[in-house]
Amino acid sequence: MCAREVPPCLSRLDGVGGKLWFALELVLDGLLAQELELNQEYHLELTLVAGRKGIKKKITHSQVQKMGLAMSGFIQFVNPERLQIIGNTEATYFKTLTPGMQEKVIHQICSLPLSCLVVTRGLEIPELLLREAEERGIPVFRTNLRSIDFIERITKFLEEKLASTSSLHGVLMDVYGVGVLILGKSGIGKSECALDLILRGHRLVADDMVHIRKRSPSSVIGSGFEVIQHHMEIRGLGIINIRSLFGVEAIREKKKIELVLELGEWDTHQEYDRLGFEEEKFSILDVELPMMRIPVTPARNLTTIIEVAVRNHLLKVMGYDSALEFEKKLLRKMEEKREGRPEIEDEVE
Repeated sequence: MCAREVPPCLSRLDGVGGKLWFALELVLDGLLAQELELNQEYHLELTLVAGRKGIKKKITHSQVQKMGLAMSGFIQFVNPERLQIIGNTEATYFKTLTPGMQEKVIHQICSLPLSCLVVTRGLEIPELLLREAEERGIPVFRTNLRSIDFIERITKFLEEKLASTSSLHGVLMDVYGVGVLILGKSGIGKSECALDLILRGHRLVADDMVHIRKRSPSSVIGSGFEVIQHHMEIRGLGIINIRSLFGVEAIREKKKIELVLELGEWDTHQEYDRLGFEEEKFSILDVELPMMRIPVTPARNLTTIIEVAVRNHLLKVMGYDSALEFEKKLLRKMEEKREGRPEIEDEVE
């Protein structure tokens, strides 16, 4: 695993006081084959039958590959770093080959530095393949699942494990069903604001450090780190356990991030958007998310502002933009005045 700083996540905030937090992007250089055997969540039902000394080999692609052509002796396009699958079709074809051809095919396949090989449907594995795999350290697994079911599960598992990840200092909340990432420098009041949101019935996903994983080209999922999950630091109180205090309805394990709110100290020399026409974006793992900057003063109720910001975001998602509607109404009034149309006053009883 290698790590590097992500400049885009930092440079967007330089105007509000410099480097307010750090963002660390983790790029996995592969998934160990042994994690297939250990995983229980995706119900892969894998049993290692040969090649345990190669269990530390790495799978680097989320897409799997079936060994159809390879079983005929054509191995030119076999990608050793992908998980290789032998299903019923491949096994049936292999049985039609002569003993000499079978030996040649197995020797060709095992000459490749395969990261992992899986036989589906609980099929019988040729003894020669088991022996060659054991000698060359190629992990061979067997599952009772059909190929189509196994491929569906293993693809989801590999996409999850091999996705790019990032960590941000902030708070992630579920507000009205919207994943809201609250950012800002230390001491600005992120955790206190989140606590107030929890008291209003919203749910905590992560406090202080948010672990972010890219699910697809257009979405990112946030969660808490295991050690501090469900916990929150409140200055003056210390560490509190939200799950123990408020119950399971006050927490979520993970949530898709849809809106970014940045809290910053009110600066009298800075111009703030007062109409809502400006649309900023915040980039996380190359995914662009809508962002709003909220200036903080003692007189402002941040919790209410955040709730209204989320409601307004939901309206925009549904196709209604309050700022644009206001602009249309204003332009319509100006047009009526230019045309000299009299205004009709409502009667007041």
